[in-house]
Amino acid sequence: MESDSAFVAPEGVYSVTEEHKPLPVPVHSSTAAQPIYQTRLSSITVRFPPKHSVSPGLAQFLGANLTKDLKKDKEKEREKEKEAVVKERPLLEERSMSSSSTPEDSFSSPDVVATPDLSAEPQQYKLFSHPSVSVGKKKLNISRPKHNMRTTSSTFITRLQSTEGLSKTLAAKQGDVTFLFYNTGKAFLWIEVGSKIKDPLTRISFSAYPTCHDVNPSTASSERLDVIIGFSTGDLVWFDPISSRYCRLNKQGTISSSLCTAVRWVPSSPTLFLVSHADGTIIVYDKEREDGIFTATIPNGLTNTPHITINAHHASPVSDEWDPLSTIFVTPPPWHPEAIGRGEKGVVVKNPVSHWRLCRRSVVDFVFSPDNKYVAAISDDGCLRVIDPLAEQLVDCYASYFGSMTCVAWSPDGRFILTGGQDDLLTIFSPWEQRVVARCQGHSSFVSAVAFDELRCDGRTYRFGSVGEDNKLILWDFSSGALHRPKLLGAHHPRPSMSSSISLAHRRGTGSTIQLSAPRYHPAPSRNEVSTVQPVLVKQLDADLLTSLAFLPRALITASKAGHVRVWVRPLVMAHANSPRRRHTRGTLSVTDFRGVVH
Repeated sequence: MESDSAFVAPEGVYSVTEEHKPLPVPVHSSTAAQPIYQTRLSSITVRFPPKHSVSPGLAQFLGANLTKDLKKDKEKEREKEKEAVVKERPLLEERSMSSSSTPEDSFSSPDVVATPDLSAEPQQYKLFSHPSVSVGKKKLNISRPKHNMRTTSSTFITRLQSTEGLSKTLAAKQGDVTFLFYNTGKAFLWIEVGSKIKDPLTRISFSAYPTCHDVNPSTASSERLDVIIGFSTGDLVWFDPISSRYCRLNKQGTISSSLCTAVRWVPSSPTLFLVSHADGTIIVYDKEREDGIFTATIPNGLTNTPHITINAHHASPVSDEWDPLSTIFVTPPPWHPEAIGRGEKGVVVKNPVSHWRLCRRSVVDFVFSPDNKYVAAISDDGCLRVIDPLAEQLVDCYASYFGSMTCVAWSPDGRFILTGGQDDLLTIFSPWEQRVVARCQGHSSFVSAVAFDELRCDGRTYRFGSVGEDNKLILWDFSSGALHRPKLLGAHHPRPSMSSSISLAHRRGTGSTIQLSAPRYHPAPSRNEVSTVQPVLVKQLDADLLTSLAFLPRALITASKAGHVRVWVRPLVMAHANSPRRRHTRGTLSVTDFRGVVH
């Protein structure tokens, strides 16, 4: 059974049922886009409404009822979309439309203009606050990208190719459909997983390299998808593949010209997203805001206690000495939520929402915790940082065993953080106990991607996978209870919570960044202090360089640097009808019904 398209795991045989190969690069083409950035994967499962088809006689008999049912279905879908926007729409989404904007700079085209009634009770001006908004009869402001990608004259978009009859194809779909997005070279592709049509639904060529992307599950529907694409130039594109409409943010590096390394939608937010950059920063954006004039403060000093003082009148940071192992350096723009909270008048909100400097080297990747309260970020300085994004504070900082960390994932129950690195190891951290739980040995080169298999994680045993530059696909099983605890491992004193001992409300009230008294930096323990986990399966694949891995309920997906995507069907269809649906995250694709892979 072993071959390049199949392997045997303890639970059975995994086999390739679908492949998407990159287009051949012309040999004599000097302008051909070479795959210098790794292929990233992101996905979303969309439920399309059922199609009603009955005989003419029956239709005449049931015509009135069918019409009512169709109207009810549409109304339910609209109400669901409205409720999501009302419940989760952050207060800082409100934006000012500039009358002097050029067509290319204009941001979005609102379907309906509205002003939610926020006067019912006082609001707390938090970075990611989700106030209860009583809309009543007032309409919602649901915006879409303004520019048509098919007719654009922008030189940033060099070519758009869509499958013939795309609109009809989408209109004919019903039930759950899983879409996959990935980048290769200067191209960005949209495909349907499990479809009989193997060509991409859409292929877009850009003048810059797409490096990362994410799709928003809180706004996804059969009529729209909100995708953010980050580029090597720092540019960002908000793109709806269904309508082929787009908007550009951070245009020509207005806010940051540093390469985008990762992008994530803020969970449950229809507009907010985070972008990490190669200059060591994470920037908070709102897709509906225009780019503002903003210059981040460059911190001074290498050591000593860091401190950021926020001027109460101008909201401009004044930097003292800064230690990136103890804190993140926040540069709040004049329109930062706390400025709005102070009631400053004449503030026109723009991007960025906020600006965090984590370190002096590149931020490689970051992920939200399952409860959405924390962010785990890894960087080229060899550190894993756990951040409280609401308080904009560093909670903990962990050192790697050797070299940079290259990939990160959070376990489905939030108990463990998994990283891969240039030390050829996978490391399992317990943020709640503030320690390294185990290291996983099996790769012989840098680890490219890690992901948890949610269907094989039950709170006692955890299944996860990894791929590396050694072209190995490795599966691991981990049980904290079954680990042998080394004798040299000292006693650990777990703390009850990672939460900051200083509330955000107190911090905002002081007008300055107050540092936690507990130590944040945790050096890497030696080899004989940490347990070792061995692989369950090692599969050597024939690929240029494996860069991405993701698990779906009925399959796992691998991708190479050149954009060779493979779908490996699981040995058994694992029942998960009673399991809760998971939110989509980049790197760990949405764990929802996966239909169409096995026909």
